[in-house]
Amino acid sequence: MPELPEVEVVRRGLVEFLAGRTVETVEVLHPRPVRRHAAGPEDFVSRLKRQVFAEPARRGKYLWLPLTSGDAVLTHLGMSGQFRVQPVGAPDEPHLRVRFRFADGGGEVRFVDQRMFGGLSYSEGGAELPAEIAHIARDPFDPLFDPELATAKIRRRRTGLKRALLDQTAISGIGNIYADEALWRAKLHYARATETLKPSQIKGILEQAHAVMAEALTVGGTSFDALYVNVNGESGYFERGLNVYGQEGSPCPRDGRPIRREPFMNRSSYRCPKCQPVPRHVRW
Repeated sequence: MPELPEVEVVRRGLVEFLAGRTVETVEVLHPRPVRRHAAGPEDFVSRLKRQVFAEPARRGKYLWLPLTSGDAVLTHLGMSGQFRVQPVGAPDEPHLRVRFRFADGGGEVRFVDQRMFGGLSYSEGGAELPAEIAHIARDPFDPLFDPELATAKIRRRRTGLKRALLDQTAISGIGNIYADEALWRAKLHYARATETLKPSQIKGILEQAHAVMAEALTVGGTSFDALYVNVNGESGYFERGLNVYGQEGSPCPRDGRPIRREPFMNRSSYRCPKCQPVPRHVRW
């Protein structure tokens, strides 16, 4: 699933092509991407007719498209969901699922999803924050983000540090890639027991997470394949700056030891065995 930088790149790209535009038609080409809209595809389409989009919004890894009516379209990018902007009449993408056309006759916005784990749903009253994601914590880029509150939540989890960083109800936006990169920068092992960390250490890892995601954002996020692109179909380039994630066997940029890949929550964690040694107190 795309993490905060990738979703923010998509959000910024959609601002120009959605904000202030009136929906003329919506075409659902496959029912699965609107499966979370319980009333079905026809109801989804009818609710959006003549609606006006406001500026797209994001919290953590979650993106929604507010409407001036006070409602919103909640989006789930899943593993391969993409928003693409195309001129009217441009050839359809192979995995085009939903098409938005507008009253001004300009370019259309398309939702493309190869694996169809993502999707769209209509959220009543969701313009400010959809109720469906109200439980998601604020992310480090949110002006109202409270590092003291996030630190307290993480220390109370009594779990491994990386598990706590991935818990979107404690702090949002951080996924597997940027957790590994932030942990390497902070010289902390992913299984360090959260209750053994000092508040200053947790604040430090949060600062590192913010820093690495900010760097990724400046270069369009991280793309390992064609499943993540921005609205113009361009890839991000932060994979060139990754220090540990996906770097198994490569020398650590700090001390030259080979980076290790280890199983973690049906995924993988990457770390330097010298910079990030196994601590005395662990919670796997």
